[in-house]
Amino acid sequence: MDVTLLGTGAPGGLPRPGCPCAACALALGPDARAATSLLVDGTLLLDLIPGAAFAAARSGHSLTGVRQVLLTHPHDGPAVEVPPGLPQPGRVPDGRELALLTGHRVRALAMDAPGTGYAVTGPDGRRLLYLPPGCAPAGLEETAEPYDMVLADLIGRPDALARLRAAGAAGPTTDVIAVHIDHDVPPGPELRRRLAAAGARAVPDGETLVVGSYENVPDVPRRTLVLGGARSGKSVEAERRLEAFPEVVYVATGGTRGGDSEWAERVRLHRDRRPASWRTLETCDLVPLLRDDGEGDGTPLLIDCLALWLTDAMDAVGAWDDAEWSGGGQRALRERVTELAQALRETRRTVVAVSNEVGSGIVPATASGRRYRDELGRLNAAVAAECEHVLLVVAGQALPLRGPGL
Repeated sequence: MDVTLLGTGAPGGLPRPGCPCAACALALGPDARAATSLLVDGTLLLDLIPGAAFAAARSGHSLTGVRQVLLTHPHDGPAVEVPPGLPQPGRVPDGRELALLTGHRVRALAMDAPGTGYAVTGPDGRRLLYLPPGCAPAGLEETAEPYDMVLADLIGRPDALARLRAAGAAGPTTDVIAVHIDHDVPPGPELRRRLAAAGARAVPDGETLVVGSYENVPDVPRRTLVLGGARSGKSVEAERRLEAFPEVVYVATGGTRGGDSEWAERVRLHRDRRPASWRTLETCDLVPLLRDDGEGDGTPLLIDCLALWLTDAMDAVGAWDDAEWSGGGQRALRERVTELAQALRETRRTVVAVSNEVGSGIVPATASGRRYRDELGRLNAAVAAECEHVLLVVAGQALPLRGPGL
């Protein structure tokens, strides 16, 4: 079974007509996208878009062999005129299955927002899942086998992929394709980088994909360090990298700081933007978490942040007292950092760690401040050495220092 993507953009296309935003200004050439529409084996058309016949011709196909047109969007009919010779578009009721004379079977899935998702099984037994924009499956039951291909709104609804993974409907060999792409993310390298972090990819309009061919599935970095200054967006970037994964353990190293209302507000904002399925663990005891899968085999960890872990570790070894520091505190801290880096090297979990980058600012006025700055630089270097992917976030923009995107 093969799929030709006549369009891969949001319902309004990309760039949006008349939109002055930077993402739309950059959406040129292969990054320009028509509204999403899929042509399956030349016989099944999922969603009808303006200029569908011309889009098919540009990709080397024709719509003359189409025997069924199905809609996913919540409206009852197509927003465009049906080309001559094309069947009248329709919709399969949720939970029902449609058998085509071509040997394809199409089952409609209920969504958690207006729209219809379709699971298509080809004559060769290959299976794809296509979800409408802004939707995730509702009440998805555990499946025996993952789909060979998933096409979904991964930028608008990354939790849809998390649900599919939790149910076993998306696995390591599932080819995950982003569609319904809008102007929320700058096109080109930034879009590819964000999708790769979720094990997904985007393709240009007109490309034909063979369902069941996995050679282009991105490898998700198992260990990632996200660096950045204050309010740079580093925590948002770290959280974004795990949005498409279920049952993440969020490790908060900052504690509660009882009585500090400003800190409590920071913690609340962090909690509010995290998926409800994530679990929070407040601890600085990171080594056992990295070495022991007692929290659930393979459960990803998001550690936020290493700078606060270092503060706790320096408190424990008496680093702020010169005599204690020179009398064994420095050696004890280096041993803790080495132990943490070793645990990160040996861990079987997917880990995203956040840390502050403070070495580029003003030199601290106090000896303790300079000591902390120096030790944080050493810690960041030790952790970065054990990570496949290292990012520096500046003004909300993630700059890859190591790994995908270079």
